[in-house]
Amino acid sequence: MASGHIDHDKVTAAGLLVTLGIIFGDIGTSPLYVMNAIIGNRVIDASLVLGGISCIFWTLTLQTTLKYIVLTLRADNKGEGGIFSLYALVRKMHIKWLAIPAMLGGAALLADGIITPPISVASAIEGLQVINPEIQTIPIVIGIIFLLFFIQQFGTKFVGRFFGPIMLVWFSMLFILGFKEVIHTPMVFKAINPYYAYELLTVYPNGFWLLGAVFLCTTGAEALYSDLGHCGRNNIRISWIFVKIALLINYFGQGAWLLEHAGTTLDGLKPFYVLMPRGFLPFGIAIATAAAIVASQALISGTFTLINEGMRMDFLPKGRIEYPTDLRGQLYIPTINWLLCGGCIGIVLYFQESGKMEAAYGLAIVLTMLMTTTLLSYYLFLKKYPRPLIALVMLTFLSIEIAFLIANLDKFEHGGYVTVAIATAIIFIMYVWYDARKIRTALVEFVKLDKYYDILSDVSKDETIPKYSTHLVYLTSAYKDDEVESKVIYSILQKQPKRADVYWLVHLDVLDEPYTMEYKVRELVNDKVIHIRFRLGFRIEPRINLMFRQVVEELVKNKEVDITSRYASLNRQHLIGDFRFVVMEKYLSYENTLNLYTKFILNIYFLMKKLSLTEEKAFGLDTSSVTVEKVPLIVSPPNTYKFTRI
Repeated sequence: MASGHIDHDKVTAAGLLVTLGIIFGDIGTSPLYVMNAIIGNRVIDASLVLGGISCIFWTLTLQTTLKYIVLTLRADNKGEGGIFSLYALVRKMHIKWLAIPAMLGGAALLADGIITPPISVASAIEGLQVINPEIQTIPIVIGIIFLLFFIQQFGTKFVGRFFGPIMLVWFSMLFILGFKEVIHTPMVFKAINPYYAYELLTVYPNGFWLLGAVFLCTTGAEALYSDLGHCGRNNIRISWIFVKIALLINYFGQGAWLLEHAGTTLDGLKPFYVLMPRGFLPFGIAIATAAAIVASQALISGTFTLINEGMRMDFLPKGRIEYPTDLRGQLYIPTINWLLCGGCIGIVLYFQESGKMEAAYGLAIVLTMLMTTTLLSYYLFLKKYPRPLIALVMLTFLSIEIAFLIANLDKFEHGGYVTVAIATAIIFIMYVWYDARKIRTALVEFVKLDKYYDILSDVSKDETIPKYSTHLVYLTSAYKDDEVESKVIYSILQKQPKRADVYWLVHLDVLDEPYTMEYKVRELVNDKVIHIRFRLGFRIEPRINLMFRQVVEELVKNKEVDITSRYASLNRQHLIGDFRFVVMEKYLSYENTLNLYTKFILNIYFLMKKLSLTEEKAFGLDTSSVTVEKVPLIVSPPNTYKFTRI
């Protein structure tokens, strides 16, 4: 995990080392399996090898370097990256349908991520079969994956400091293993000529479908963008020069070995491991395993971050989030952690070996890349880039990614349906939650507070009404300081008249910036009605209980409010008055007459709501002084009955 956020404009040796450990794990372990996926059971020949290497070279150049390193990293949201951060940048354009590519891309990224730890760890551990073909790797792979997820609850602060050095050793090993081969067979560098890629895709039998295997070399590019906030753009760009050279030299080295064995088949051999001297194999496998674990950790951390952003943007139901260390941005979501663990172990048991995982890997992630391209084009438009440039970007990358998508469709029947099914389920959850929230928001009725100032003051002084609390705090969704939900007024004045000395209204704005923490206080009625507005970035957990207490303490310190108890006996002792929070929780009323679609969406929404965090816990109100009031959600009132009086 990240050891904090690095200055985005400052390049340091420490920053570059941390970047190696966090950013490039996924894309950096691809040499373990990419060439194996391209060659498969085919007879090795020059056109296949040179064409495959040429496709890899130009994919890493156009897709990874040009699209992500050069262009997409520009789209940073106060230093943060990822598809949800990109969406947060472009949604200010108020184009409603842009939420769809954000949801599709996020869901596909989460779904395909479930296969990254299994394929990385399995590909590394299967190197043991070069030493002993009889060894059973599945129990070892499952053991490593379980241990990896088990330690998440304790945080990765200690092991995280070793990630950079591990990946430095890994990329150095990639370079050395590849270099010792290419110096013997320099003709492999002919693959830099894009003609060999063109020939493979158009002339070689079924060559176009090999793009599905080639695509595996760039699957980590989206994760690279998602982790932008941990290391900074400049550190990523500079370290990518070293990473790309190491990757390409290793790919060319594997290609050189394959050219020397033209006319044969792999027959179970892995091109990556055959580059290693026999005596070095145990050390090489250990380094590969360590690199696979680093890649898996980066994926898990990225998943937690992505889901947290989805929750804050109302794409996903709320879940319990923990902070196992004091590192900024390090999260732990227990439910997601064990669901992901179960999914990864299920992938291992279902596919058994990395070769079969390769056939399923990449189908969903190419959808994320297409969605990123769509949102990126709107970002470029927002930044007033020349329209011909935007059109060129769209045309270039959409052409590449649509070709990859078509080629990856061949994987569907070979296991790709697994990640597609998971992505579909996540998209369904996101869409229902997002659409239901829109329906709910549209139905909320707001009223002007100034109409109720006098009566609130009267109720506060009316001793015939039992005092409910000294300080009564309502959470409100009203965007204007002088408005409040009609249900809040109903709760105070009618449902059960609630006398309090001071009424507090607290509103939370979730901003498009990631780490903003601001608040604004407005006294609407002197010493009677006070409004607090919190402005939090989409990566900040809304711990309203703690934040509210801190703001009140500052107001007391500045002598803006007096929170001493208003009970005479307690006031004489200068004791602090009691605070009570009231949370309005909606439920679907039986009085609705709904169309089939709305009924389906809302029923699923409220079912998910029961399984997610309660409203009070979602707002960090884990305290005994919280009252939850059930409020009926009436979408479409039923027709009135026509009675005849007798």
